[in-house]
Amino acid sequence: MTSPQQPPEPHDHGHSHSHSHGPAVPVSRHLRKVIAAILIPFATAVVVGLAVLWPGGTPAHERTGVGFDRQTQQGKVVSVEHVDCKDVNAAQVPPTGDTSTPEGREAVNAQQGQCEKATIEVTTGPDAGRRFVEIVQPDAPRQLHEGQGVVVAYAPDAPHDLQYSVTDVNRKVPLAVLAGIFALAVVLVGRMRGVMALIALAVSFLVLTYFILPAILEGSNPLVVAVVGSSAIMLIALYMCHGLSARTSVAVLGTLISLLLIGLLGSLFIGWTSLSGNTDDYTGLIHGLYPEIDMSGLLLAGIIIGSLGVLDDVTVTQTSAVWELHQADPGMGPRGLYRAGIRIGRDHIASVVNTLVLAYAGAALPLLLLFSIAQSSMGTVANSELVAEEIVRTLVGSIGLVASVPLTTGLAALVVSADRPASGGGKPAAVRGGRRRRAK
Repeated sequence: MTSPQQPPEPHDHGHSHSHSHGPAVPVSRHLRKVIAAILIPFATAVVVGLAVLWPGGTPAHERTGVGFDRQTQQGKVVSVEHVDCKDVNAAQVPPTGDTSTPEGREAVNAQQGQCEKATIEVTTGPDAGRRFVEIVQPDAPRQLHEGQGVVVAYAPDAPHDLQYSVTDVNRKVPLAVLAGIFALAVVLVGRMRGVMALIALAVSFLVLTYFILPAILEGSNPLVVAVVGSSAIMLIALYMCHGLSARTSVAVLGTLISLLLIGLLGSLFIGWTSLSGNTDDYTGLIHGLYPEIDMSGLLLAGIIIGSLGVLDDVTVTQTSAVWELHQADPGMGPRGLYRAGIRIGRDHIASVVNTLVLAYAGAALPLLLLFSIAQSSMGTVANSELVAEEIVRTLVGSIGLVASVPLTTGLAALVVSADRPASGGGKPAAVRGGRRRRAK
């Protein structure tokens, strides 16, 4: 009775060790060679793709002065004075007194309230120290207060007194504090793994900022750029966060195949539903500035990049679940591992798919409210390109997500159960091998 009870002790130790250093049970040299034979060519192709598509920088263009394409500087509210709106002609046009239309009501309200007359000082750029006046109506969504930091837009072709205007408030400090709280929480809970996750997050933003966006603006195919960039992010993030191991390699393979499925489905349904990708002011501005960019391809690239983060979570979780199940019962065969792992995966699918749908619905909530106000039918709402785009984005990503669970679980079960040769000692391997032969 004592000898069968001794082998689990090394496994228990390996289990606690695995939470911070990867798989508890190393795979055989043969399996490592097989995984390397698949992943090394893939990683090489990604590096070659990065080298070939690497942009020379964001191409220059003449600013249009529309939306984000404006010259901006930082400013500060020096003083705020309350004045009668009539005295500053805030309505721009005299009110007609007719309140039956939205325009008439706005004009009347603008003449009746107390407006804010804010003095703004430009704090950056060649005109630092210059002051101008901004009139804020009482029903304006953004009110100003003394000492507040603001973003001011500069229009060089406008008359001197109208060259500067407030376009937004400065949110850098609260956003930086929130980011610091997030980083602190990740490090306190995740410890070293959390630090690596933050580094991987920074690398992801660098790839997005210095490769994906400039490469698309230079005219490279958005789909190819997204595939290469997403693959680079996936390789760096997964191996950095979870270690260079067979467990991580299986998660990488599962993520890669799922991304390919999402790309194929996205390409099919974007074409079938005739989605142009040019549905709002921002995409319209991009198309106007860079007409050579394929906007439907840009939409597909967004679907692939947006799906990557959730896919990583699912594939890593499923692979870890299979590895832990194998460690708990080394005699369990691939079928048993798959069935146990897929039961865990079903719970994961239910929660993650719901999360995806609600995330997209929350982002499109103002748009859905507009359709509700217009009393549009559900069919009319779904058929509009704005909503159809989100439906395709959500469902294509969800299909890839659902498919990644059985795919990754099956790969992990095959890899971990095929690891018959001993890697750490003869006795535990003999026990595992014997139990497997009896299970057959």
